Amino acid sequence: MRGRRVAWSVAAVLSAMASVALAADDPLKVCLDEDRPPLSVHRRDKPDAGFDVLLAQAIAERMGRPLKIQWFESRLDEDSSPQLEANALLSDGRCSLVGGYALTQDSLVAPGMKTARLPGFAGATRDDRRRRVPLGVLAPSQPYIYSPMTVVLGPKARGRKVGDIGDLAGLRLAIESGSLGDAILMTFDKGRLIDNITHLVPGRDDLLGGLERGDHDATLIDLARFDAHRAAHPDTAITASGYYYPIGANRGYVGLASDGALIAAVNKALTELTASGKIAEFGKQAGLTYLPPREPAILGDVWTKIIQR
Repeated sequence: MRGRRVAWSVAAVLSAMASVALAADDPLKVCLDEDRPPLSVHRRDKPDAGFDVLLAQAIAERMGRPLKIQWFESRLDEDSSPQLEANALLSDGRCSLVGGYALTQDSLVAPGMKTARLPGFAGATRDDRRRRVPLGVLAPSQPYIYSPMTVVLGPKARGRKVGDIGDLAGLRLAIESGSLGDAILMTFDKGRLIDNITHLVPGRDDLLGGLERGDHDATLIDLARFDAHRAAHPDTAITASGYYYPIGANRGYVGLASDGALIAAVNKALTELTASGKIAEFGKQAGLTYLPPREPAILGDVWTKIIQR
């Protein structure tokens, strides 16, 4: 009997070791937007690039797992929902984490619908584009970067001092309909800037191109988007004002609430990478204006904060 117990103990240890080995070989699957430079970029016949690519590689390395990126395409229109897209990708098992996710209370609440369609993703079939996925509940990692809105100036407004949104009075403003910048400009000081605002259609009109040509004088966009434009057009005539809108969101990873052990492991890796200065270094390598996360880690009711300003 004693010999049997010893044999079973050895078998249990070997089984556990095999499970650990399998877990180490299991890829860390991360979903990233294929067209969000300088955060993440996927182009045919070119190496994958961007801040979130470098960060995901470092996290996978610290966890002792190979990295597998699932690239997806996020639509830029008024009907798109980053929350539902991320949830569908995670709930369908396309990945265990979605990177570059804006950490707001609104984006982390339980979805108001039971199913959602998948966004376009690398390897998707015709059936994938048609079916709906039962949704889960999202859980965030700790943040790893602060993502503010910034005022960008066209050539005719170059050198304009901007210390507040009110300093844009008298300028020809352009903004994409339905965007956060749209809400900020339209509601500022009870609509004081409305008559100077031109609305453009996301994904159809060229916001920064129009600013470059001098069609407009200023806009309010995500800082990373300006970084991307500046990298693609080194001789650009549009300039950063240096002003950051005071209500901004941190970005981090999001996974399913049912996968708490993974979120904990990612948080540990993020803490170590932050302490070593690696995350800031990844931002510099990617051409990103890196700003460390700010409190609150998860932004509250964005729309109320904007309207009350």
